[in-house]
Amino acid sequence: MKVKVFADGADLVGIQNLASNPLIQGFTTNPTLMKQAGVADYLAFAREVVGLVGGRPLSLEVFSDEFPEMNRQAKVLASLGSNVNVKIPVTNTRAESSMSLVRELASEGVRVNVTAVFTIPQVEAAVAALDGGPSSFISVFAGRIADAGVDPIPTMKSTLQILSSTPHELIWASPREVLNVVQADQIGCHIITVTHDLIKKFSSIGKDLDEFSLDTVKMFANDAALAGYTI
Repeated sequence: MKVKVFADGADLVGIQNLASNPLIQGFTTNPTLMKQAGVADYLAFAREVVGLVGGRPLSLEVFSDEFPEMNRQAKVLASLGSNVNVKIPVTNTRAESSMSLVRELASEGVRVNVTAVFTIPQVEAAVAALDGGPSSFISVFAGRIADAGVDPIPTMKSTLQILSSTPHELIWASPREVLNVVQADQIGCHIITVTHDLIKKFSSIGKDLDEFSLDTVKMFANDAALAGYTI
């Protein structure tokens, strides 16, 4: 596959293990994943991850809801390494656009990852804000678009077309299943973020379905035997 796989998580042991996997070409995280992993010191965690990923792209997210503080946090995170992309949500919690901040950061040479993008107008605004800045990422949450009962493929294809004349790359964010990795690859998406648990399922890609069926039957039989079930 041509799509680049970025590991998405905040488990330091998992990140360290995946850092030795040549399949993984980058890393991303966010405050929700960090909270779930029990991260208490954001900056200490960020510095440790920078040291673990070996120079591969790493996206770290600001967490303030106020743009001046987002700007300050972005500068701190960007200073941790030249491989860091700073994740800026497309709006704050009051639905105020963050594109002025994105434009300012891009103009100062900060590599950005515009995140929580769901619509084509948001993509277009992000591309305009990134114009003239360094190569950056736009994270379209295809999995959450699908959760709303909407096919994300047309949005992803349109985004790729919009980005075709720019140095920026599309990230397929929040995949729900291994099939999404194949779909991302088929449409020419640049990057897909994949959780550590989903990466473990990659060994099933291309598996013969009759063999997969038999493996499933064996799993049921083995678990029933181990449980000692009787009727």
